[in-house]
Amino acid sequence: MKLALALVATLASSCALNVGYLLEHGAVGKLPPLSIRSPLTSLRHLLGSRRWVLGFAIESCGWALFVLALALAPLSLVQATAAGGIGILALLVSRVTHVPLSRHERLGVLIAVAGLVLLGISLAGGHGEGGGAGHLTVGLWIGASAVAALASVQLLSGRIGAAPAYGIAAGLLFAAGDIATKGAVEAENGHLAFIAALIAAYAFGTLVLQAGFQRGSALTTAGIATLLTNALPIVAGMTIFGEPLPEGWLGAVRIAAFACVVVGAVFLGERRHPGAPGEAPEPSRRPTAPEKPSPGAESRDPA
Repeated sequence: MKLALALVATLASSCALNVGYLLEHGAVGKLPPLSIRSPLTSLRHLLGSRRWVLGFAIESCGWALFVLALALAPLSLVQATAAGGIGILALLVSRVTHVPLSRHERLGVLIAVAGLVLLGISLAGGHGEGGGAGHLTVGLWIGASAVAALASVQLLSGRIGAAPAYGIAAGLLFAAGDIATKGAVEAENGHLAFIAALIAAYAFGTLVLQAGFQRGSALTTAGIATLLTNALPIVAGMTIFGEPLPEGWLGAVRIAAFACVVVGAVFLGERRHPGAPGEAPEPSRRPTAPEKPSPGAESRDPA
């Protein structure tokens, strides 16, 4: 019963988060440029938009449901269930923008859903709660995530595009926040340190995500962020939190489920909308015919 409640809360959380992302993306396109170097100015611009505030409120409700799920179930199971959220995001974007899903995206949705089905089958053998992670281990993970997020923005923006780079940075920070959240709900003492870490990770992750929204589509930025937000805590759950796999064939089924939701997220995270704010349209690869000279053009040419 407790596990079922956790998974229902996770799916509801994923829906709320993605609705919030869409509202935020629509709002930041009308705001002045946001910069992670001027967080207070950027925050003032965000709070001045009613649509963004509404989106953030819905996103916050989704986060509260996520915390409830983490208090009831292992981190890896919650994140694997939440990974189906990128499929929900893809469908929402398609409905709102009237841009149909590509073959890759439809395949991604099917793979992600298959992963959720396999995850449900793997739960037939029960699940292990794992052990609590040490403060130092979680601290090192969060510190490394912050450094990697900064490096992504600084080094990758010019190579893979600003929207994907900001999506990577936001995903790293949100994943760190999720890991700190799990530490906070399980810690017997020292939970204040985890709370401070999760607040910092989520706050800067949110700012980076909004800046990414101004530089690309919702699915490009939030899709990549969602992928990392789901994939990295799954790894953390099985490593630093010691959450065990079921024995025998059910363990193989759970590994396949984790792989499916991650692969599905990768397929969906590839989508780009050239018409989105901050993204230039892709150049046409079709050859163009040379322009014909206008009548009398030769007579006007200087000899």
